[in-house]
Amino acid sequence: MIPTSYPDAKEIARLSARMLLEVEAVHLNSETPFTLASGLPSPTYIDCRKLISYPRIRSTLMDFMAITVMRNAGLEAFDNIAGGETAGIPFAALVAERMGLPMTYVRKKPKGYGRNARIEGVMGEGDRVLLVEDLTTDGGSKLSFVDAIRDTGASCAHTAVIFYYGIFPDTEKSLGDHGITLHHLCTWWDVLAEAKTSGAFDPQTLTEVESFLTNPRAWQEARQTS
Repeated sequence: MIPTSYPDAKEIARLSARMLLEVEAVHLNSETPFTLASGLPSPTYIDCRKLISYPRIRSTLMDFMAITVMRNAGLEAFDNIAGGETAGIPFAALVAERMGLPMTYVRKKPKGYGRNARIEGVMGEGDRVLLVEDLTTDGGSKLSFVDAIRDTGASCAHTAVIFYYGIFPDTEKSLGDHGITLHHLCTWWDVLAEAKTSGAFDPQTLTEVESFLTNPRAWQEARQTS
């Protein structure tokens, strides 16, 4: 069923942050920072993959994503929904179901045998494709997926995620320079606001997290040299 009436973007952000906190997908630790894929330290970590195990929350978030994309891009803006391997695949399938569209997925690299394909499923030349993933930090992985989609002759000008870090200023510019518009449900700032309201973490941890979010590069550099 295609959703047509849902809360405004601000309320969607608040509710999405609340759901991420409720299922403990949000991890904050100011004393022993997490190590990101880049090798840099961070007091924050989020695991959107957990959401697939919570049917009510997963369903609500996918309704939110479908309505967000349709509000921002148009109800007839897409012909195909593609998930990025691997975390984006279940969410792409759920969004495709809601929007009544074919679903495909994009491999991180060719599988190395058979057709050596990066695109699985049927994607036609000229198809307008929405790339769906669980989250984005600096947007880098999206560029590779979008290029693989465009190599088929399809177009891809939009990507949608549940969670966007929202703290690295060059992310949306980088995507925009590549011809991609980013749609998201919530950011770290939304999670921080909801965490303060709900008392999900102690004040000291939230203060340290806010310091990181305000200037992540300086926070990371200070801890790399300490």
